[in-house]
Amino acid sequence: MGWSEFILAFVVFFLSHSIPVRPPVRPWLVRRLGQTGFTAVYSALSVAILGWIIAAAGRAPYVALWDRAAWQTHVPLTAMGIVCLIVALSPGRPNPFSFGGAHNDRFDPAHPGIVRYLRHPLLAALAIWALAHMVPNGDLAHAIVFGVFALFALLGQPLIARRRKRELGPRWQQLNNAVRAAPLLPAPASVSGAVLRIALGAALYIGLIAMHPWLFGVSPLP
Repeated sequence: MGWSEFILAFVVFFLSHSIPVRPPVRPWLVRRLGQTGFTAVYSALSVAILGWIIAAAGRAPYVALWDRAAWQTHVPLTAMGIVCLIVALSPGRPNPFSFGGAHNDRFDPAHPGIVRYLRHPLLAALAIWALAHMVPNGDLAHAIVFGVFALFALLGQPLIARRRKRELGPRWQQLNNAVRAAPLLPAPASVSGAVLRIALGAALYIGLIAMHPWLFGVSPLP
């Protein structure tokens, strides 16, 4: 199939991330799915298409850019622990600074959670994932995949910040100042909830390692 599937997967990904969030489309979807339902469907679709892109990169013609070394395997293996923790601490909680926040009107700057360190945690997790996986994948197709997603995540953060600042007006600066004034290690609103999320992050990490050969045809372990 050459490069055609790879290109098609990228086209579908960018269409799926541009059309549903357009002003005429998103309100229509949110009214029918609810904010939580919209976020869940949008996230599931994103993950599915992402998996397709990675699989298509594996089937694309192989063009080597740099040699593989044994130490490179440890980069994504280590970074994914951080990614899984961020992913576990982020969903379903208020975050007025980014997309996907739930019940943003209940956001408490005294208990900001992961938002104390990352205003856009899911995009930060995507950037770490992409940059870490680029290291051991030195062929052209995978370098394009992970490079594009790293840029997508890094450039998307200031764009979303500007949009949310415009939508919130003066309240954005008030919330931002309040979060910055919070302790560097703020007490969680729920200790049991924080422990559960950390446990889910660990389970996600272990699950990804176990399923990686089945999903992507290669073991992430050295």
